Amino acid sequence: MKAIFQIVRLTTFLLVAASLNNLYSADDKKGAVVVETYCKGCHQIGVLGAPKLGDKKDWQKRAEKGFEQLVQHAVNGFNSMPAKGGQPALTHNEVENAVANLLTAAGVDYADNPGPKAEPKQKTASKKTQKTVVREQPTKVEKKTQSKVKTRVGNSNRFNRLMKPREQWNPAPAKDGIHDPDNEGTYLLQKPKEAFADLNKSSSGNRVDWVKALENKLISPRFDLNDPDKEAFVMDLDIVREVKGSMPDVVYPHKQHTQWLDCSNCHPDIFIPKKGANQISMASILMGEKCGVCHGKVAFPVSECRRCHSKSKKIKSFGN
Repeated sequence: MKAIFQIVRLTTFLLVAASLNNLYSADDKKGAVVVETYCKGCHQIGVLGAPKLGDKKDWQKRAEKGFEQLVQHAVNGFNSMPAKGGQPALTHNEVENAVANLLTAAGVDYADNPGPKAEPKQKTASKKTQKTVVREQPTKVEKKTQSKVKTRVGNSNRFNRLMKPREQWNPAPAKDGIHDPDNEGTYLLQKPKEAFADLNKSSSGNRVDWVKALENKLISPRFDLNDPDKEAFVMDLDIVREVKGSMPDVVYPHKQHTQWLDCSNCHPDIFIPKKGANQISMASILMGEKCGVCHGKVAFPVSECRRCHSKSKKIKSFGN
């Protein structure tokens, strides 16, 4: 009876061990199905720098980081690659199998690449040694640079999406807060910094002077999505809004707006086409109303005061 009990225990142990082995070891044969179904679209041609299928040199560099590290990058997303390749329904084990298959197909033995060895911990210096350590002070140039960065970040107006420090201008589509980072198509879009490279420069918004780019025929926006031949009805009319105080009056140019937009985009839902019928304030604009429906979201931010307050007032003398 005791012998039978020991045999049952041994059999149970072996079955559990086999199950654990299947759970934690990658199966590149099963991964081939995942690669063919989901991964091939990008890795076949190397979209956005993705390592190509079968390219040993490409995959060898990545395998040096270690198999587990590659799996984590594939599961959580890395650089231009979305989490799980944009397929959230995939399990961790399926992604692991896919990574194993990609490496095997490229002739890279991932078992020989456990990853870089951890750096040995440095011994803590003794008190006697610590007394002799002299702290290196930042140079004047470094101090000035650090001060500028802090100023830019600290002064950013968070009401306005386009009013961001230089380091955050024109982010990649997956990080711009507009496009869906879980959609794999987002990662196929061209990055703004590349798309805007040849356009006229501006000192505000996304750093592109769209009006000049249009005038110089560097861009040719389609007025109607369904009809490529339809032309815009351009209205060359300026509306001047008088402003109290010393600030210059506001000039609203219909021409630049109607080159892009149909009148129905603004009238009558945003602006009632009647003199004196629209109460506009900076507070309402900052809260996304009136001009703020576009400016600070898809058009230059309200920090560029002189772009709108462009008509100087006549200065009256005390004698008049």
